[in-house]
Amino acid sequence: MTAAVAVLIIACPCALGLATPTALLVGTGRGAQLGILIKGPQVLESTRRVDTIVLDKTGTVTTGRMVVVQVRGEVLRLAGAVEAASEHPIAAAIAARASESGQLPEVSDFVALPGLGASGKVDGHAVLVGRPQLLAEQSVVVPEDLAEAVAAAEKSGQTVAMVALDGVAAGMISVADTVKPSSAEAIRRLRALGLRPMLLTGDNAAVASAVAAEVGIARKDVIAGVLPAGKVDAVRRLQESGAVVAMVGDGVNDAAALATADLGLAMGTGTDVAIESADLTLVRGDLRSAADAIRLARRTLRTIQVNLFWAFAYNIAALPLAAFGLLNPLIAGAAMACSSLFVVTNSLRLFRFH
Repeated sequence: MTAAVAVLIIACPCALGLATPTALLVGTGRGAQLGILIKGPQVLESTRRVDTIVLDKTGTVTTGRMVVVQVRGEVLRLAGAVEAASEHPIAAAIAARASESGQLPEVSDFVALPGLGASGKVDGHAVLVGRPQLLAEQSVVVPEDLAEAVAAAEKSGQTVAMVALDGVAAGMISVADTVKPSSAEAIRRLRALGLRPMLLTGDNAAVASAVAAEVGIARKDVIAGVLPAGKVDAVRRLQESGAVVAMVGDGVNDAAALATADLGLAMGTGTDVAIESADLTLVRGDLRSAADAIRLARRTLRTIQVNLFWAFAYNIAALPLAAFGLLNPLIAGAAMACSSLFVVTNSLRLFRFH
């Protein structure tokens, strides 16, 4: 009877039942305090395996607050009217600059062209605003002097939006973005975690390379000139090459890539659809939080593993002793209590995470 009671006490799965949920509860709670929202336990396993992290440029590595640097041609007012109907950061910058001169005219027949630009009718003119590629696709001939101005602006790291009126290239508007002060440090932290940072953007190679050089990303790890659908393809190509990919983004264009990646991290300052598609949300919008999130998730996973090891080791060691009558039920009860106490205390250590 003594042996049977001791076996029942030892076999009570308290520590085993507490091992995972307590660590998850404390880990996710600490993450919430730090502005890191973890959606589910499967995220922890993904953070352990990930070895490549793909970063969207605009709004993630950079501030996403574009400012107009140069305007060529009498196109600002009409282009601003079209861009006012768009949500893209470049469009917002052009619309804001155009509105400084007064109220913008109404736009009709507005069409957003994801990754390329937008079009609409303003004051009786068919206005096309977007990347040089957009004008090429619409068979709009660009004069040589305008093409040279575009090339010079792109070479200096600016992003160019070309403007066509009634099918004729009429000018260009170049904007510039600034890198977040914390981005370079974030890249260093990600490398310290054993991750390979890569920059993914729809901007041209010159702009992307300038940003990459500023934050410390190798030129060979820059993927530029990518349309929204191309972001998904880029993630898939990396996965097919054997990489386990994390993706960090903030915009509507990033949502599909966030869902495709093995681990999706959305900036809390971004769009709702991006946040919904991601596994982790970085509330503060600071790229350093991405490294913190991965460290916290990995620390939580290690805590769960230690808890489970202790729970199993305790049962494996004590059950034979109890079965052969070598363990007093009082001692068995104390041992069981200590085991549960260890699991809970070990989990609470996650509150010390910084």
